[in-house]
Amino acid sequence: MSIKPVPPTAPKAQRWRRFASPMYFQGIAQKISTLALCLAMVLALIACVYGLWWAPIDAVQGHSYRIMFLHVPCSWVAMIIYVAMAFWSVIYIVWRTQTSILMVRAMVPTGTMICALSLLTGAIWGKPTWGTYWVWDARLTSMLLLLFLYLGLMALLQSIRSEARANLVAALWSIVGVFNVPIIYFSVRWWNTLHQGASISVSRGISIHSDMLHALVLMSLALWAYAIAMILKRARLLVLNKYAHTAWAQALVLNSKE
Repeated sequence: MSIKPVPPTAPKAQRWRRFASPMYFQGIAQKISTLALCLAMVLALIACVYGLWWAPIDAVQGHSYRIMFLHVPCSWVAMIIYVAMAFWSVIYIVWRTQTSILMVRAMVPTGTMICALSLLTGAIWGKPTWGTYWVWDARLTSMLLLLFLYLGLMALLQSIRSEARANLVAALWSIVGVFNVPIIYFSVRWWNTLHQGASISVSRGISIHSDMLHALVLMSLALWAYAIAMILKRARLLVLNKYAHTAWAQALVLNSKE
């Protein structure tokens, strides 16, 4: 089923409102997710070559620092996904658009996986650096709390039978939990921690080799593209499942089977 375009002469409010339409959203999401997934694979391959072979050996940590190219992007993406969940939750509470809360639901599994991967790679990196896999450091503890926030939200969404109540709880949980994100980011400044400070900072500039920076940026972009692809693919499935009774959703399912 084709989507009728909004005329350029239509009011601004009407042009923006089309993004809340489930039918319009799933069409856009399908195109973006496919492109993002292809981009993620290309960028990840280039980043691996750059990080594993091209980037120089660290003078202090040797080759063990190379896990940074996965650990740091995972940490960044896990935090920003939670911020995005809070953003969509605010939109849901204010305008009650179903697409926005479905985006929150779609982000939770991806955010949980990436947050867990951040903690796992951090533990692997911590063993040769600190001599132990885990310390109750401010940065690590607040990151662990972020994982618990993700897991708690997943559990709530599974346990609450009322969809309307589950949506409201998910939105409030995301908004309240987002206050942990600045704690994670500023923990190395506020407290005396084992975790090293940021290598890329607005105030202090960049303190790593340019080749390391290039590998880090490429892997960050690859992980971002992957996260966007997975979130949008999951959001499309949630939209189609919710509106399975409508003619446009049934037409999409039939067209995909042909």
